[in-house]
Amino acid sequence: MTETNNELLELIETTLDNNKAEDIVTIDLKGKTSIANYMVIASGTSNRHVASLADKLKYELKQKGYSATSEGEEKANWVLIDAFDVIVHIFCPEVRDFYNLEKMWNSVAELRKN
Repeated sequence: MTETNNELLELIETTLDNNKAEDIVTIDLKGKTSIANYMVIASGTSNRHVASLADKLKYELKQKGYSATSEGEEKANWVLIDAFDVIVHIFCPEVRDFYNLEKMWNSVAELRKN
């Protein structure tokens, strides 16, 4: 992992953890897909918490000079933040259970629970 990737991943994981995201899981995608090197999946306790986590993460990424795009803030039951080397999914718990991305990607990559 390059220094930039390491710093980006650490920034994302730390920001989510510091803002009380739940069940943070990091999936190593290197060599498995071209979409990103890592995927981070986390839960908020409500739509408001999901939106807040997304806002804080986007703010921190911008402050540190990283580019990111996002979608899903309107409903805030699932917000996707694409930081290019790292894709972040922030879910409400019931939406996360329904889509179960960890299970989908488990066959492709190794999960790392934080």
